[in-house]
Amino acid sequence: MPAPLLTLQDIGLTFGGTALLEGAEMIVGRGERIALVGRNGSGKSTLLRIASGQVNQDSGRRFVEPSATLRYLPQEPDLSGHETVLSFVEAGLAPGDDQFRAQYLLDSLGLAADLSPGTLSGGEARRAALARALAPQPDILLLDEPTNHLDLPAIEWLQAELSSLRSAMVLISHDRRFLSDLTRHTIWLDRGMTRRLDKGFSAFEAWRDEVLEQEEVERHKLDRQIAREEHWLRYGVTARRKRNVGRLDRLAGLRQQKREARGQTGNVTMQVSEARRSGALVVEAESISKSFGERPIVKDLSIRVMRNDRLGIVGANGAGKTTLIKLLTGQTEPDAGTITQGANVELALLDQGRARLDPASSLKDALTGGSGDSVIINGSSRHVVGYMKDFLFTPEQANTPVGRMSGGERARVSLARALALPSNVLVLDEPTNDLDLETLDLLEEMVADYPGTVIVVSHDRDFLDRVASSVLFAEGDGRWTEYAGGYSDMVSQRGAGVAAREPDRKAAGTARQDKPASGQTSPPPASRKKLSFKDKHALETLPQEIEKLDKTIAKLNAELADPQLYSKNGVRFAAATQELGDAESKKAEAEDRWLELEMLREELEG
Repeated sequence: MPAPLLTLQDIGLTFGGTALLEGAEMIVGRGERIALVGRNGSGKSTLLRIASGQVNQDSGRRFVEPSATLRYLPQEPDLSGHETVLSFVEAGLAPGDDQFRAQYLLDSLGLAADLSPGTLSGGEARRAALARALAPQPDILLLDEPTNHLDLPAIEWLQAELSSLRSAMVLISHDRRFLSDLTRHTIWLDRGMTRRLDKGFSAFEAWRDEVLEQEEVERHKLDRQIAREEHWLRYGVTARRKRNVGRLDRLAGLRQQKREARGQTGNVTMQVSEARRSGALVVEAESISKSFGERPIVKDLSIRVMRNDRLGIVGANGAGKTTLIKLLTGQTEPDAGTITQGANVELALLDQGRARLDPASSLKDALTGGSGDSVIINGSSRHVVGYMKDFLFTPEQANTPVGRMSGGERARVSLARALALPSNVLVLDEPTNDLDLETLDLLEEMVADYPGTVIVVSHDRDFLDRVASSVLFAEGDGRWTEYAGGYSDMVSQRGAGVAAREPDRKAAGTARQDKPASGQTSPPPASRKKLSFKDKHALETLPQEIEKLDKTIAKLNAELADPQLYSKNGVRFAAATQELGDAESKKAEAEDRWLELEMLREELEG
């Protein structure tokens, strides 16, 4: 086995008298891709900062191979001291690195190179820091929540970019699909210590559950052993004459072991305040349109949302997802068309960016609205401290200002507020940001069990697959299309996901001209005198084939539009969904082939 590039051994760190890390370890070999997972507050970011050299441990050893290059993406980057975003990214390059890569990465992440760092939002600053970390293609990449504030095109671009690198990587992320696709090893940070699984994140959750079940068995064994020792001390014949010092010491040791055992961190308890039942129709939009200036956000959209629907809204940043939510919930009026709200609709909203949280407000006031010490849940009064505990807050945090909390803690506060409001329609705008994996699981269960209607905007592909019954997708230019099922079902039906950025289109085109793609069926135009018989035949017959596929797609879409199809005939629903995906893929291939041949014909004849 080659020598590791990075080694953390027996790392210990204490904050405020509490041990955060106790004997934590991490070994990163050349080219390894590691998921670093654990509960919010378990010390993942701190361990990554120790690995990067930004924080010094109290005990233990850190070693980085002297010739290895290392780059670290923090959650809150500092861009001060640089005139432009480009100069900030270029400052991360070493002599001999590709200077053009900085511009390529900024284009890919949708950032203008001449922007002043002082004008950037938090999300834009993280994109710039991500470009700086990736620019030198280092030997070791340490990335703390790299997908935060990225939309789906950027996430899928980043996933492809990381897949193409030869760097060793340690990734912290709440995006399960991102971790599952990229990682080959998993390190679990739990109660100050690390466990390593030599499989990717996709195998982690089942392994974690097995470990915790085994711990529970061991705890029961320890409890029984203590009970046996106590019984002997009280009732044993020898005990009545003379206490056996050895067994007394053993019992004391067992009790000490039980006291010192750090139990698994508690789970979030989510309970929704239910309002009276809404009508069967929640909202109906008929031919609605909305524009900002000359830019269409929604164009001629008709959609009906029924009670108990789980509607996911998907699209790139700037597509108008939040505006669409405001239209459907009556917060904004359309420029054209009508929106009809159903009877007895009562909304609870978890807004993007936690904007409704006053940073100066205490945790207690944020949950009670400043109206005392109680929260009303399902008509019953609960003390705010008990409700705080449901979301893993301690009584000592009651007067902590919200602005001083971590991103994960603010996410839990927002959830607690939204779920306390009586509602039959729950609107979640990017609810998964900053949540740990266990809280995500519980949020998914809550959404599944919620007795009303859910409308959710998310860039988390796995979350949408688990909760959405249909997905409303931004096709571009104000056009929206509803697809049955979750994100993966949408991709299957469309034949593609959210369109990825292609900022280097010209460079890519040049590369394609210099080197034909593998599997290219037609020789370069310069070597062709005329179209082959096969090409001529394809050019004549492909339009008819495309038209035939269009009719098939329209027929399948009409069949899948039946809201009763899934419940009446699940087998046919699955088959029709697969047929639709196949037909759309064939149509895309036929269109690409026809365009290629038509361009070739024009070039040969011109």
